[in-house]
Amino acid sequence: MRKSNLFASLLLCVAILFSGCNASNTAKGTAIGGGSGAAVGAGIGALLNGGKGAAWGAGIGAVVGGAAGALIGNKMDKQKKELEQIENAKVESINDGQAIKVTFDSGILFATNSSTLNQASKSALTQFANTLKNTPDTDVEIYGHTDSTGNDRINIPLSKERAGSVKNFLLGQGIADARVATEGLGSSQPVADNATKAGQQQNRRVEIFIIPNAKMIKDAQDGTLK
Repeated sequence: MRKSNLFASLLLCVAILFSGCNASNTAKGTAIGGGSGAAVGAGIGALLNGGKGAAWGAGIGAVVGGAAGALIGNKMDKQKKELEQIENAKVESINDGQAIKVTFDSGILFATNSSTLNQASKSALTQFANTLKNTPDTDVEIYGHTDSTGNDRINIPLSKERAGSVKNFLLGQGIADARVATEGLGSSQPVADNATKAGQQQNRRVEIFIIPNAKMIKDAQDGTLK
């Protein structure tokens, strides 16, 4: 995608997201369709993963519109409410209500230079796995992040290991391997100031994106999604 087109997609994405920030996922899902949906999806995907996520984002936006989008938005609303019961998890609707982002409290995840889950993490992820079992027609993308301590040679493998630790735990809880993809982004996407210990702790995190799979989209288009 040319830079100008990507920039336009991002602007459109942001405009629609902010204009619909007070709407339910059902209402926002209805709005996606046609070319604008594809642009929004591509913009969200690019924002999530420096361009790497654009493929699935564009797919969601391009395929889901009208009544089908409303059904998916309603389904995601229900799962979001379940996820909000998990302690130490921040749950957000994204992609105009057709996907969910879950960020686990940095304090429960990883120590510096570690990819080992602590007991609090395992408890939260057990609850998370249960919500995935209740909504089997979704896929999961897990992104590992680090603080800026060290360099890319250390941080990128470490972030992949962190994402892998979460995936392996979910697989141990009975989530199918085919549903889960992982990526390590190193320290490239900080959410806080790496100059402070508190900021570094926030940056040592895992973000999980829940998206509708092909079956959910087909059921929505057929009007059979409940």
